[in-house]
Amino acid sequence: MKRILMLATGGTIASKESGHGLSPAITSEEILGYVPAVGELCQVEARQLMNLDSTNITPSHWLEIAKAIQDAYQDYDGFVVTHGTDTMAYTAAGLSYLIQDSPKPIVITGSQKSICLDDTDARMNLYNSFLYAADRDSHDVSLVFDGRVILGTRARKERTKSYNAFSSVDYPEVAVIRDGKLIRYLAPRSYSYGAEPVFYDNLEERVLLLTLIPGMGAEALRQLKDSYQAVILQSFGVGGLPGGSAGALAQAMGEWLEAGKTIVMMTQVPYEGSDMSVYQVGQQVKEKYQLMEAYNMTLEAATAKLMWVLGQSTQPSQIREMFYRPVQHDVIC
Repeated sequence: MKRILMLATGGTIASKESGHGLSPAITSEEILGYVPAVGELCQVEARQLMNLDSTNITPSHWLEIAKAIQDAYQDYDGFVVTHGTDTMAYTAAGLSYLIQDSPKPIVITGSQKSICLDDTDARMNLYNSFLYAADRDSHDVSLVFDGRVILGTRARKERTKSYNAFSSVDYPEVAVIRDGKLIRYLAPRSYSYGAEPVFYDNLEERVLLLTLIPGMGAEALRQLKDSYQAVILQSFGVGGLPGGSAGALAQAMGEWLEAGKTIVMMTQVPYEGSDMSVYQVGQQVKEKYQLMEAYNMTLEAATAKLMWVLGQSTQPSQIREMFYRPVQHDVIC
């Protein structure tokens, strides 16, 4: 039987009523105790990394989770990380960049209701995660939730309460799990014997997201320039900038670039991505400033990837090359 290490970080799956709302309080060993059938799938050990509401999870915690996996990598055949759902897609993306080309599976899961409740999705999500992690054809970082297996770079939380909270954005689900059966939609990636992952241990957290709304001026962008190393500008539709290449927002972007900062344009629309070449308000701005574009990356993947890229390099040409280099099918230009 494969040896799987479960790393607990808190979240709804580990929550109890505190008198002031739900708060993580259930330990990793207690979580496993609710799903004894996991012992029939694999040998399991559990470790408590933290016990946080995922609202409080930051990129520094992604690094802590990645380091724990790196330290234990040779001793286990796979890993399951229990996590709150609110920022789970960000952590899944973050780990996808911090741990690349992993022959062993790294699975992230959680639940919409606590594992201590009778009408919970937690026990099934946890069982399915171990079932997937114990399969010989499972590799790399993925999110398992409501019977779906989603690449870590393609997951997004789209529902706040329903059990089918996560979707795979602009890329097929890896597999589904129905009645204890794993059904793969995509052929598994092949790894040569003895292949090792590449671990990274540095992120640049000073990344700003600015979502444009009609009539928005450039003041916020200008005032925040000295506090951040990069900004992701979420614009409208396939991509354009109000005012075009001569407008106030474009001028503010020029100031960012002159200061050696990084700008990435992306769409607010959840599916199908951006293409700034379509309309004049996008094409001229992109050509003038040589902007990077997220295309069909999720917001979570674009954010985590930018943090990872800037953690490795400050050279504009290398930043551009690394951002556009596909990692686990995260971008299709």
